[in-house]
Amino acid sequence: MTVAQTYQGLRVLDLGTNLAGPYAAMILGDLGADVVKIERAPGGDDTRALPPRWHDAATVFLSVNRNKRSLRLDIRSVEGRDALFKLVERADVIIESFPPGLAAKLSLTADDFRQRNPRVIVASISAFGDGPKGSAEPGYDALVQAVSGMMSFTGEAGGATVRLAPSVLDLSTGMWAAMGIMAALARRAESGQGAHVQAALLDSAFALMCHQVESFLATGRLPEKLGSGAPSAAPYRVFRAVDGEFMLATATDAQFERLCRSLGRDELLSDPRFAGMNARLEARTELDSILAACFATRSVDAWLTQLAAIGLSVGRVNDLGQALRTEIAEERQLLVDPRSIGWTNGLPLLRLPICSVGQGVHRPPPALGEHSVEILREAGLDAAAIARLTG
Repeated sequence: MTVAQTYQGLRVLDLGTNLAGPYAAMILGDLGADVVKIERAPGGDDTRALPPRWHDAATVFLSVNRNKRSLRLDIRSVEGRDALFKLVERADVIIESFPPGLAAKLSLTADDFRQRNPRVIVASISAFGDGPKGSAEPGYDALVQAVSGMMSFTGEAGGATVRLAPSVLDLSTGMWAAMGIMAALARRAESGQGAHVQAALLDSAFALMCHQVESFLATGRLPEKLGSGAPSAAPYRVFRAVDGEFMLATATDAQFERLCRSLGRDELLSDPRFAGMNARLEARTELDSILAACFATRSVDAWLTQLAAIGLSVGRVNDLGQALRTEIAEERQLLVDPRSIGWTNGLPLLRLPICSVGQGVHRPPPALGEHSVEILREAGLDAAAIARLTG
């Protein structure tokens, strides 16, 4: 059995929207689970309306919703909730990210689900958790980046506060939720009991900042904006060459020595300002200025060739298009050809990092309500009920 077949036979209800919940569900789908995406009527998942678009579909939606079947359902109606609970009764996992207060209002809490199915594992995803304060606070990735302190040290020194461009908190929270579900499934195999897994964007933010948190607790010093630099190593940043930029990362005194000798700047090794990593961190600005003047004299390729030859970690700063075309990205075969899953005129999709090449992606992202009739029929509803719910 391959990794991509791990959860064959597992039945998952995806009640999430936006990124975090759907990403968690997609991970399980890539690993073989049968994922039913339940989308509210009439418009479906919020991301379906977002630009940019590929033909009639939103690219944000396409990125986290493959390997799912779509059921459009009005869960605010009595008949819609009844249909949902029929699906709950045969589900193994439910993933939800309801806005604050909505689950209780509709009687769709984890307790409600588990009363109908004691074996079901419910994963609840929120911005700030389920405490008295957190449960009342809605939030998005960028907001939590701000509130958690993550934004405070992102960007160039003295520059404006900025967010990390990728949705790091949504996607990492989706991964935490998936890992929590996997742990709960392992426990259920022994106990026979379901569980309530909770994942919060705020928790994910602090987890991603683990070494900044520990450093602050140890020293009382707040992390600073360093641009492309690192808090614990120097020189370690982006430098500009004649025709572009490259990243240089040195993390030891031995690497610094090789760098200086390669550049013909042996005098830097005897300069007390740069004697040891702690000194270089204190004199980061002066050292970076000296090196920047040196690196500005030649091309990126020339520096990459010279510095890689002495075992230093260096790489060109690529835009996304360049990055996807690099030999190493092509070697990894990260993109799945849509023709391999029968998706006519579709977009290539990124495979999961844990799935081997050619594994995991087997169904294109669904059209809204594409599978409503077959899913409701599987739940045992009669033709008249299906017609009312899908009409």
